[in-house]
Amino acid sequence: MRTIQLRRVVVTGMGAISNLGTSAPKTWSAMKDGCSGITPLRTFPQNDDWTVRFAGEIHDFDASSVVDGREQKRIDRVALMAMVAADEAARDSGFDFRSAGDPYRHGTIIGSGIGGVLTMEEGHKKLLETGPRRVSPFVVPRLMVNAAPGNVSIQLNLKGPSTAVASACASSGHAIGIAMQMIQRGDCDVMVAGGSEAAITPLTLSAFASMKALSTRNDAPTKASRPFDRDRDGFVLSEGAAILVLEELEHAKKRGARIYCELVGFGATGDAHHIAAPDEQGSGAFKAMEVALRDAGVHASDVGYINAHGTSTPQGDKAEVTAVKRLFGEHAYRLAMSSTKSMTGHALGAAGGIESVAAIMAIYEGVLAPTINLDNPDEGFDLNFVANVAQERKVDVTLNNTFGFGGHNVSLVFKRFS
Repeated sequence: MRTIQLRRVVVTGMGAISNLGTSAPKTWSAMKDGCSGITPLRTFPQNDDWTVRFAGEIHDFDASSVVDGREQKRIDRVALMAMVAADEAARDSGFDFRSAGDPYRHGTIIGSGIGGVLTMEEGHKKLLETGPRRVSPFVVPRLMVNAAPGNVSIQLNLKGPSTAVASACASSGHAIGIAMQMIQRGDCDVMVAGGSEAAITPLTLSAFASMKALSTRNDAPTKASRPFDRDRDGFVLSEGAAILVLEELEHAKKRGARIYCELVGFGATGDAHHIAAPDEQGSGAFKAMEVALRDAGVHASDVGYINAHGTSTPQGDKAEVTAVKRLFGEHAYRLAMSSTKSMTGHALGAAGGIESVAAIMAIYEGVLAPTINLDNPDEGFDLNFVANVAQERKVDVTLNNTFGFGGHNVSLVFKRFS
């Protein structure tokens, strides 16, 4: 049997677009301050028939610095956000993808739960109103889930592995984990990985509302996302994108790159339980975390912070807390765990990317982002959830959980570089 010596993978760049800020530093700063990005809906008109009239919209997104106006019309919002975040991550890394190294050693994996659903809705409306001859030829290249990595690969001249992941809310977690493995195996030296989602549309919002998955706190949108609180009543739909530049350690050191941390573990499991509800005991989540820690070569007691999936749904939060307590035992009461979805809402396939920024910066800056709106923890929720105010704490190992409809579970382990 051939033994493969796995190479080390570090994070050298980050980019993010969220309802908290149009860059990774702005998003992180707002997270530390406990800001909410949830507002009444502006994207499309609503009336009293709509049970949910708020979301985590990004109101000041502008892709013109990366894509000119004419070209933007050919690209869905979900891919445009990925391109802007990828541009920021590339610049942050200091690596010139267009001229340095072998482009066949540089790749991209970007996840999205739904892809270009806005294009799909608009195209279908056009079909019904004006007939098939009036449907735009750009509908297919705009709506396909792989449009984000396809456009980013063109943008940055990435000729290595290029693919998309669609595993609902676990999409960007899978993308980052698989990209890490490609570098570890030696398939490539640099990967641009993360997720993007732009699904605040009439169909998507009404469909989630019909499932009773969304909070209906229309009178207080900023208070609606309240993970672990006894008064939580569902998640808040949001949008965004986040991209990481992952790099083989020696490649990064050779060019003198700034290193945020090391990505050391990836665990992925399936619940095989229900298409939209988690196992009550969080068995899949438990196993994903256990596998990630084993892959990382760290003990449960080494973990100082968990960025929880924490969507603010009654079932999901309970399953995750149950899984954490079971895996970490007494150490669960010594570590800290927070949900930044309390501020951003749930960006579906982009969530794991956005929340990786918080997990990485917890190591890099020694600050743990809070869970806002946590006024009355639910029964049995007696861990340190970093309630309402950020905490300063040096942590060497962090865990990022992302779980999705379909029973998909992903855990990523980040470690202080040394």
